[in-house]
Amino acid sequence: MKITGIETIICHARMRNWVFIKIITDQPGLYGWGEATLEWHTRSVVGAIEDIKQLLIGEDPRRIEYLWQMMYRQHFWHGNGIVRATAISGIDIALWDIAGKIYNVPCHQLWGGRVRDYIRLYCHLGGGRMEEFYETDPADAERFAELAQQAVEDGFTAFKSMAVPETMPLEGLRPVKYAAACVEAMRKAVGDDIDIMVDCHARPSPRMGMLFAEALEPYGLYFFEEPCWPENIDDIALIQRAIKTPVATGERLIGIHAIRDLLEKRGASVLQPDITHCGGLSVALKIAAMAEAYNVSIAPHNPQGPVSTAASIELGLSAPSYIICESVHNDVPWRSDIVNESFEVHKKGRLVYPSNRPGLGVDINEKEAKKHPFQQELLQRSFYKDGAVGDW
Repeated sequence: MKITGIETIICHARMRNWVFIKIITDQPGLYGWGEATLEWHTRSVVGAIEDIKQLLIGEDPRRIEYLWQMMYRQHFWHGNGIVRATAISGIDIALWDIAGKIYNVPCHQLWGGRVRDYIRLYCHLGGGRMEEFYETDPADAERFAELAQQAVEDGFTAFKSMAVPETMPLEGLRPVKYAAACVEAMRKAVGDDIDIMVDCHARPSPRMGMLFAEALEPYGLYFFEEPCWPENIDDIALIQRAIKTPVATGERLIGIHAIRDLLEKRGASVLQPDITHCGGLSVALKIAAMAEAYNVSIAPHNPQGPVSTAASIELGLSAPSYIICESVHNDVPWRSDIVNESFEVHKKGRLVYPSNRPGLGVDINEKEAKKHPFQQELLQRSFYKDGAVGDW
C-alpha cells in the first residue's frame, strides 16, 4: 500500500480559508482527509505541503509515526515553525483518517476505544469593539449579556468571550473595570449553571493579565484563557498560582516540548493544543497523555473547519483528560453543504454523540468546496491610542 498523491483544496469561509488536505493511495477508493487551516498564511501553508509531500509519495500510509518523524526531522530546521507545523499537522490528520478506514473503525477505536459517551461543545461569543479600544460603554455589557442568552437559547451550557480589551503594557482601572462589567453582565444573564470562559487572546502584558485575572475571579469562570503572551510561561504560571480560576493556554504552542515546559512549571490547569497546528493527532495524543500524567485537562483550540472539529471529537472520545470541545456553528450558512459529518449533535446541551463510521467520519464535497475559492483574508491591524502597535 502506497501514497500516490497529496492534494490541497482551499475553501474561503469568511474569516479564514479552510485548507483541506486529501491523501490518495493506490488502493481504489481509499483516501484520507486532513485540515491545515492557518489564518493569513494560506498560501504559505499550501507551499509547505508541496515541499513536504515529496517525502511521502510512494510511502506506506500505515506508518504514521515514521512518516511524522520524516516530516519533522528530515530537514535542518525541524518542524517547529507554525507554517511547517500546520502542514505536518494536516497531513498527519489525513493519515489517521486513512488508518481508521483501513481497519474499518472510527479513529478513537485505534487509540483504545471510548472513555466517554459524548463530547460537550461550547461556542464563542466574540469580543468587544476593538476598533474603539476599551471606551467603557454600558451598551457593551448589555450586548455581551444578550449574546450569552442567545448561546444558552441555542442549547449551549458553556461559552467563551473576549471581554478583556486590548491594553498597553500598563494601564489604570478603566480596562479592568470594563472587563469586569461585561463578565458580570453575562453571569447575571445566564446564572450559575452555565459555564463562562474568558479569552484574553494573549493581548495583555503579564502585569495587566494578573490584574484582569484578579478582577474576574468573583465570577466563577470555567477557565481564563491566555492571560499574556504564551512565550511568557513563567508569568502564566505566576498568574495561575495567584488565582483560583483555572488558567488555559497552549493554542500557540507547537509540539510536545513546549507543552512539557508549561507542565513542568505548573503553568496551566487546561491545555489547549490546536490539532491543526501542534503536530496533528499524533502529537495531540501525546499531549493528552502528558496532561493525564500532570492531572490537568485538555480542551483543544478549534475555530477552524469541519475536519479539525472531527479530529478534536475523535481525540476527545478516547482521551481521559479531555473536558470540552470548541465549536463553530455560525461561521458560514453553507457549512453543511461542504461536509458530510457522521456524528450526531443534540441541541439541548450541545452534546456530540459518536458514530461508527470509519476514520474521522467526515467527507468533503469537493465540488461544493470549490464554489468558494481562495480569497485573501483581511489582515488585522491593532494600534494603541498613541499609535504604537498592539496585539490583535
